[in-house]
Amino acid sequence: RWLFNQAVCTLYAFCGVLFGLCSLTSLTVLSTVCCLKVCYPAYGRCWDFSPCHAGVLLLCVWAYALMFATAPLAEWGSYGPEPYGTACCITWKASSREATLYILALFIFCYLLPCLLILISYSLILWTVRGSRRAVRQH
Repeated sequence: RWLFNQAVCTLYAFCGVLFGLCSLTSLTVLSTVCCLKVCYPAYGRCWDFSPCHAGVLLLCVWAYALMFATAPLAEWGSYGPEPYGTACCITWKASSREATLYILALFIFCYLLPCLLILISYSLILWTVRGSRRAVRQH
């Protein structure tokens, strides 16, 4: 069973969601930047990737993750014990329409969209590398 009170449960779940979303969003941004640099070199030259750009991207990643992680604290969704009661996370059994919409938004914007962007980015990179290899063989 969960050994602590509801406030610690909420903090534990909040941290889990926040850091998990930061991780997946960081991987999404990294794959997108790599795709732009490899697949669109003309654009990559115009957009000189500097520490300032990296800082802005990191700030966007954290803001995006914070937006979804704080939503249950603002009563859009909720945090609570997991089904086995040993840890805390998002309450997946939605008891209201708002909670259902939060879970749906979380699925679409924090799982489906990032996974699709990562898949598309690395597919484009592989396609570009394959095309470059063919061009080199012809010369």
